[in-house]
Amino acid sequence: MTRISKEPFGLLRGKAVDCYRIAFEGQLDICICTYGGIITALRVPDRQGQMADVVLGYDRLEDYCQQGDYFGAIVGRYGNRIKGGSFVLDGEPIELACNNEGNHLHGGECGFDRQLWQPLDISETDSEVMLVLGLVSADGDGGYPGTLSTQVRYRVTADSVAVEYRASTDRTTVVNLTQHSYFNLAAAGDILRHSLQLDAEHFLPVDETMIPTGELRSVADTAFDFRQRQAIGPALAAEDAQLTLAGGFDHCWVLPENEAGLLREVARLSEPTSGRSLRVLTTEPGLQFYCGNFLNAGHRGKGGRDYGHRSGLCLETQHFPNSPNEPSFPSTTLRPGQSYRSETVFQFTLED
Repeated sequence: MTRISKEPFGLLRGKAVDCYRIAFEGQLDICICTYGGIITALRVPDRQGQMADVVLGYDRLEDYCQQGDYFGAIVGRYGNRIKGGSFVLDGEPIELACNNEGNHLHGGECGFDRQLWQPLDISETDSEVMLVLGLVSADGDGGYPGTLSTQVRYRVTADSVAVEYRASTDRTTVVNLTQHSYFNLAAAGDILRHSLQLDAEHFLPVDETMIPTGELRSVADTAFDFRQRQAIGPALAAEDAQLTLAGGFDHCWVLPENEAGLLREVARLSEPTSGRSLRVLTTEPGLQFYCGNFLNAGHRGKGGRDYGHRSGLCLETQHFPNSPNEPSFPSTTLRPGQSYRSETVFQFTLED
């Protein structure tokens, strides 16, 4: 039984943009767009078996092109922030575009989220469908050195979406790719009643422009301690200088060391009314938890839904922000002959 279909989604500079729908009937139904590699819809059942879309997004390509929310997109070349848009790589000063409080964010004004990815392969077995998207970023794009050849493999099963990243370069560069879906497991309202558990003993405090200070701070006795599952709303209400700086959670948690590069579970998100639960497994050393601090009332999404304050949250697996300027952070440098590899799995379950 064919579980994948293709539908037109519009034109980008005269080129066709398509959405690929992968459906496991009554279990998981996802749409992936060639513009930005965006997950435009992701439907999963609640405990009564009712399917609903648990990611934020838009109905039209034009809205994705005009808005700067990164809804559902593949972010690169460098997910998150680089201080001042500058760093030194093998003695060579690198200057990138600054698009966020004087810093470089998510690849700049025309990052991977705003590029047209090419479908390279589609394959299907009884239990899995894989869609492979490719993008070649030329030497100098956004100020980054090296021609970077990137693949993102979406592997979809009846209860999970795996995102595999592959990249190679012809010149030494930096790479930090992530998936930027905004989740709301209730498929409506805000995310304050969601509960979160993060397997992390430290987080990265930030300065007033959201750049990590370089400190790995213990989560103990702070609002950032999600080692035991807790509701997001009460945690946000805590008095904490870091929450005040960021307007909520928008920080990177330091995940347990993973020298073997194997997948391990690092987070679990749950929503009590629907019973939906999301497990996050990754090979990455960090996870950026962002709780929709900059979403505002009147921001209209799919079906005219109001994406107000905290109507979605992101769990972005990645290397640390500003790593090119912090030698003590895990390196994001990629050299010719090396292969960039990363994997994250979003697995959906139900709780009683």
